[in-house]
Amino acid sequence: MKLNVSSESGASDLSVPSKAPEISVALLTGGGDKPYVFGIATQLISQGAVLDVIGSDDLDFPEFHGKHGVNFLNLRGDQRPDATIKEKVFRVATYYLRLMRYAKTSKAQIFHILWNNKFETFDRTLLTLYYRFFGKRIVLTVHNVNAGRRDFKNTALNRFTLRIQYGLADHIFVHTEKMKLELVKEFDVKEARVTVIPFGINNAVPNTSLTGSQARSRLGIRDDEKSILFFGNIAPYKGLEYLITAFQKVMLRHDDCRLIIAGRPKNCDKYWMAIRNAIHKDVLAGRILLREDYIADNDTEIYFKAADVLALPYRHIYQSGVLFLGYSFGLPALAADVGSLKDDIVDGKTGFVFKPEDPGDLARAIEEYFTSNLFMNLENRRQEIRDYASKRNSWDMVGQATMRVYMNLLLDGAAKLANHGKSSVSLSDRSL
Repeated sequence: MKLNVSSESGASDLSVPSKAPEISVALLTGGGDKPYVFGIATQLISQGAVLDVIGSDDLDFPEFHGKHGVNFLNLRGDQRPDATIKEKVFRVATYYLRLMRYAKTSKAQIFHILWNNKFETFDRTLLTLYYRFFGKRIVLTVHNVNAGRRDFKNTALNRFTLRIQYGLADHIFVHTEKMKLELVKEFDVKEARVTVIPFGINNAVPNTSLTGSQARSRLGIRDDEKSILFFGNIAPYKGLEYLITAFQKVMLRHDDCRLIIAGRPKNCDKYWMAIRNAIHKDVLAGRILLREDYIADNDTEIYFKAADVLALPYRHIYQSGVLFLGYSFGLPALAADVGSLKDDIVDGKTGFVFKPEDPGDLARAIEEYFTSNLFMNLENRRQEIRDYASKRNSWDMVGQATMRVYMNLLLDGAAKLANHGKSSVSLSDRSL
């Protein structure tokens, strides 16, 4: 971006050019969340941003290679959970060194942080300050305003470091109005620095010609059985225990129901052991199908196509990517009334809502769903759900809003630079 200097009649004129500046962005992914990274990166590329995608082995999409305007930098590398402690320490240290070296030499004007890295306290404070030291404009996508509260780890240090990062960011994206309100009220962020954008619909996980009947066959579920899916990382805030209790209540009256649990427990050994004990007999009897592992993208559609409904029994949540992943497969959802989940469910059209932490009300919602017109006409309603989500949560909307923020930040920076130049010229004139 250049400032035009005119010396006509001995006068100096510094002004912001009318031509829009090139938008050069470093997309800092934290090395994970493949669907979100793919969705926003491909959309920004299509809208003309010059993009450095800072990623990992997991995010090495073919779409990030061989195209003008995108540079995939695999600074994170391998993230295998079965690595030794020594290997983990080495690869994390190496990653931070690479990241800091990149920030020092990068030509990107905007650093857009999608997720922080391994050490949240360092990332929120010193690392963000480091980016600003080199003149980067900081954009932050906040998927969880305060994950410490969600995870029952809301310490003073957690709140303090969140406040610092939110204060250092030039602009913040959130996914709901409630999240924006929390930022403004609890962290004193000015409303003008926060933009609400939808959570983009999945366009990264494969959706092949696999049929629902074929998917059920792979999991050993008959076509005349009713299947409920719990999908994704397992943690206490997701309330899986309430779903299990509700399912066991329903099974007393309807023995044709099956529960699919597909996901990996995340830092909750004691919690998961209690869950395992509670479902042991049902797993042995085949009433509960358990896949206790990370589900690869190529296998994900099997679970969503084999299911009749997705269950989100969460205790605390801001938004759920799993809900929109389900919608991308045309799968209705049963969601606890927490966070903004209720705003994303059209009652009787895309699912039903129930009281959080209430197995009895969840059991009621399960039975209501399986007697509803939504379930009875599910195959015809799936496309309606996909169309609803695609229109309301399109990546095109996300990309346009993001590019507007980028442009405003760059123009604002250019205007400040121009004003600073004018002030310098004025002071120089007065000194003559």
